[in-house]
Amino acid sequence: MITSTIDLNLMIAFYDSLIVQIYVINERDLYNCWIFAQNLTFLEMNNQQRKWVYLIVLALVWGSSFILIKKSLIGLTPIQLGALRTFVAGLFILSIGYKSLKKIQKHHWKFIVFSSLLGTLFPAFFFAFALTGIDSSVASILNSLTSLNALIVGTVFFGFAFKRIQLGGVLIGLVGTILLILESSSLNPNQNYWFAIFVLVASIGYAFNVNIIKKHLSDISAMSITAGHFALLIIPVFLVLVFSGFFTSVEFNEETNTSFIYLIILSVVGTGLAKIMFNNLIQISSPVFSTSVAYLIPIVAVIWGFIDGEKVSYLQLVAGAIILLGIYIVNKVK
Repeated sequence: MITSTIDLNLMIAFYDSLIVQIYVINERDLYNCWIFAQNLTFLEMNNQQRKWVYLIVLALVWGSSFILIKKSLIGLTPIQLGALRTFVAGLFILSIGYKSLKKIQKHHWKFIVFSSLLGTLFPAFFFAFALTGIDSSVASILNSLTSLNALIVGTVFFGFAFKRIQLGGVLIGLVGTILLILESSSLNPNQNYWFAIFVLVASIGYAFNVNIIKKHLSDISAMSITAGHFALLIIPVFLVLVFSGFFTSVEFNEETNTSFIYLIILSVVGTGLAKIMFNNLIQISSPVFSTSVAYLIPIVAVIWGFIDGEKVSYLQLVAGAIILLGIYIVNKVK
C-alpha cells in the first residue's frame, strides 16, 4: 500500500524532473522556436507568404504528432496522456506568455472558454483514445475531414456562404471516409474502428474552434488566445492527473522515460508552439484555409506510420486521395 507521503514525494519528483526536462532539453532552442512561431519577422514576409509557411510547418509538426501520441501511450492511459499533454503544454505556454493574458477583455473570455474546450481539451483526450483502437495513419487521414467540417459549421452556425460545388466536395469527402474505414477494417480486422468516431468528433470540435476564433477573437493576439486556453485548463487537467492515479500507478523505467520524452516534444512543440502558430494562421487567413493543414498532415503521418510498421494498402491511399479531392473542391471555390 502506497502512503500519502510517498505520493507527495512522487509528485514533487515528477514536477522537478518535468521542469528540468522542459527547460534543460534546451531552453534557448525552445525560446527561439517561440520567436519563430510568434511572428517570423526576421523573414520579412507578408501575411500571404506567412500563411503558407505556417501551413507547411504545422503539417510537419502535426503530421508527426500522431506517432508521438502512439509512442506516448506506452505506460499511460488515454486519460493520463490527454491530461499530461495539456498540463505540460500549459506550463510551457504560461511560462512564456502569461503577460499576454492582460490583453484579453472581459467579452473575450466566453469565446475562449468554448475555443479551449473544443479546440484544445477534448481533442487531446479524443485522439489519445482513438489511437488505442486504430492506426495513427488512419486517424490522420480521418482528421483531414476537419476542413470539410469547418465549411459546414461555418455555413450553418456562423453565416458563411456555401456554394453548390462545395456541397459536392463534402459528399466526395464523405465517400472517401467510408471507403477508408471499410478498407482499414478488412486490412486490420483486430482493430476497433468504432474508435474512428473519436477522430470525427474531434474534427468537428476543431471546426467550431476555427470559426469561433475567426469571428470572435481576431482582435487579440494568437499568444493571448493560446495563453487563455491553458490558463483555463491547467488546473482541471492537473486534477484529472491526480484522480486518474498518475502519481501512484505510473512506473518510471527506461520504457516509460522514453515515452515521457515523446510526450514533452508533443506537448511543447505539437500542442504549445503549434497552437500559437495555428491561432495566428486563422487570424491572417480563413477558417477553411487554416484547416487545409489537415490535407497535408496525412502525408507526414502515413510516412511515420509506415516506418513504425503499420500496414498501408493501395485502397487506403485511394480513399485518402478521394478525401483530399473533396477537400480540394471545397477550398478551390473562392
